[in-house]
Amino acid sequence: MRETDVAQIVIGGRKIGIVGLAAAIEDIARDHAGKNDDEVRAALMKRLRERNYIPARAEEAYGDAFVREFKRSLGQAFEEEPGTGILEVKILGAGCARCDWLRQAVIDAASELNLAVDVEHVTDPRRCAEYRVFGYPALVVGGRVRSAGTVPAKESIRKWLSGEVSPPGEK
Repeated sequence: MRETDVAQIVIGGRKIGIVGLAAAIEDIARDHAGKNDDEVRAALMKRLRERNYIPARAEEAYGDAFVREFKRSLGQAFEEEPGTGILEVKILGAGCARCDWLRQAVIDAASELNLAVDVEHVTDPRRCAEYRVFGYPALVVGGRVRSAGTVPAKESIRKWLSGEVSPPGEK
């Protein structure tokens, strides 16, 4: 991971680009995996402040976002930022025709539901690997993998976007 890579994370309801986030997390992961959130926050803030502008009045929000991303990268439980109002949807895959079909199906379903969604197509294999899926395209809705290796039916996509509870056995 290069120090100049930019990761987009949600801070205060907005997507913000952070330079070197993945590299910083990778560097402190071994030493801080069992530490409390305050220690992780302090280590990441110190490291990331060198290459990113962090407004003094938003330090807490930035720190919370950094801890969230740290936990996400280690596969630990974390809470999404409250109150963003926009559902985050990720399409994981190299950019093939099936990825495009899935993206369009998500956009169509969101439009039918009159729902605001932020659809991101993740093509970087390292970022895709964070979700631990073995088939592409994969669909991630609100941080939860919903399908992998297939383009799901539009009705399933509508249910996942609207937050309907899935029956047992279904993702």
